[in-house]
Amino acid sequence: MLKTLVKDYGWIHTSLGVVGNATFVVGSVLFLPQFDNLQKLAVWLFIVGSALMLVGALGSLAVKLYDDR
Repeated sequence: MLKTLVKDYGWIHTSLGVVGNATFVVGSVLFLPQFDNLQKLAVWLFIVGSALMLVGALGSLAVKLYDDR
């Protein structure tokens, strides 16, 4: 089952990475001075974006490892 998830649904990992990157960018913008009241949200967007980027990268690594076999 894990092999199927990794190999057949590799696009999910890429999508998670893209969403994570977009979330990270939005969080970065919210750290600008004009958005002082949204800094708590910016921190959470950083955390969520980073986690999604990590999951996407780990998934891509798993796909690469399965493809190299």
